[in-house]
Amino acid sequence: MKKIFVLSFISVGYFLQAQNIGNSPYATYGIGDVKYDNTIETSSMGGISTAYVSDFTSSFNFANPANNANFELTSIKLEATNENNYFKTDYNSTKSTKHSTYLSNISLAFPLSSKVKMGLSYQPYSSKSYDILYTQIKTKTLPDGTVINDAIYANHFKGSGTLNTAQIALAYKVAQEFSLGLRANYYFGNLSDLDEFSASNAELYNGYETTTNVRNFNFTLGANYQHLNTSTDKKLTIGATATFGNTSNMTTYYKNSTYFYTDASMETKSYESIIEEKHSNAKNLLPLQASVGVGYGSENQWFASAQIDYKKGEETLYFGQTRQFQDSYRVSVGGWYLPNYNNFRNYFSRVVYRYGAFYEKGSLSINGNGELDKNGNSINKFGISAGVLLPFKNSSITRMSGLEIGVELGKRGTLKDNLINQNYINFKIGFNFADKWFRKSLYN
Repeated sequence: MKKIFVLSFISVGYFLQAQNIGNSPYATYGIGDVKYDNTIETSSMGGISTAYVSDFTSSFNFANPANNANFELTSIKLEATNENNYFKTDYNSTKSTKHSTYLSNISLAFPLSSKVKMGLSYQPYSSKSYDILYTQIKTKTLPDGTVINDAIYANHFKGSGTLNTAQIALAYKVAQEFSLGLRANYYFGNLSDLDEFSASNAELYNGYETTTNVRNFNFTLGANYQHLNTSTDKKLTIGATATFGNTSNMTTYYKNSTYFYTDASMETKSYESIIEEKHSNAKNLLPLQASVGVGYGSENQWFASAQIDYKKGEETLYFGQTRQFQDSYRVSVGGWYLPNYNNFRNYFSRVVYRYGAFYEKGSLSINGNGELDKNGNSINKFGISAGVLLPFKNSSITRMSGLEIGVELGKRGTLKDNLINQNYINFKIGFNFADKWFRKSLYN
């Protein structure tokens, strides 16, 4: 059975790279729609993770690798997300919906010793999946006053691709109340954007195409301090992380050209004429990020935490021009509650209930022309979340395996200047299989 789990982990990772993930039209900018954190445990608590040390021995924290002092079992997690987005804009009173379901997280974690813990994970980090067609009819008035359609102009905006991340994390318990952690992050994938213009009275299409190839490393350093009052079972936790050290680079190609399509599906170009071509290399794909959190709770009963995340703005080549993203931050609050893990007569007393909320000042600032502009409208996001861990029948406080379920409701964007308001509800479901796998045999 354990060999089957390991083979599934590898094969599912291959599928994760190939899947198509739906998202918002705001994915047209930069590297796409960034998924904050795809783990059910974290997202169900509003995103708190920096000062979150699980009371149970079966959950590995990748967001802050220092927060794994209690981790003792081998854990495999498989998780999926169902996104439901509802878009609205005042421009022509347009409404739209988009749904997608995708594998959002797989991870394998295990202890190397009583002080050293290790984890491997694989997640989609960001994605582009949008297809927008905007048409405009130009009219002409004849001498007799008759108005006829002179031409139809069309702008076709299309984006595709997924940026994935593979991570390896190590946690080291320095002292009874202090731990350090290090996570290496590898980002890889290809992203493309197309802005294509056509007219009914013209034979050629004019396309502005941007293709981004990403192969990037960076590192996350984490630290944690946790004090447990043994007389009251109350605990105070303080955590911090910093992500830095970009290596390798992001290569962006931009092309402005005219062409014909030779097939009805409009996939094959012919007689392409290049008007302008550019390419750039950058190491600021994922700039400096930092997080600080504090939490307080009662051992094996409840926990509450608050944290703030900061990400420095970066520049990117977008349709041939360098654009600036703004500094962004996110404030999260959340926690969990376990009624009575010793009550085996009442199953719901052994369920872990999670809750949270967040507000995020986004990195996008967009003006009424749809351009990135520091004086434009900030595309912010806020939401609430909840979730449960439904333990398997034979689970105990030392082996908290079970079914994870989470839900997140939120809002992003604005209706100002004919921009887009996005309401969403995301459902998450997954399994955590945890047990002691690599125990030495005492007898032959």
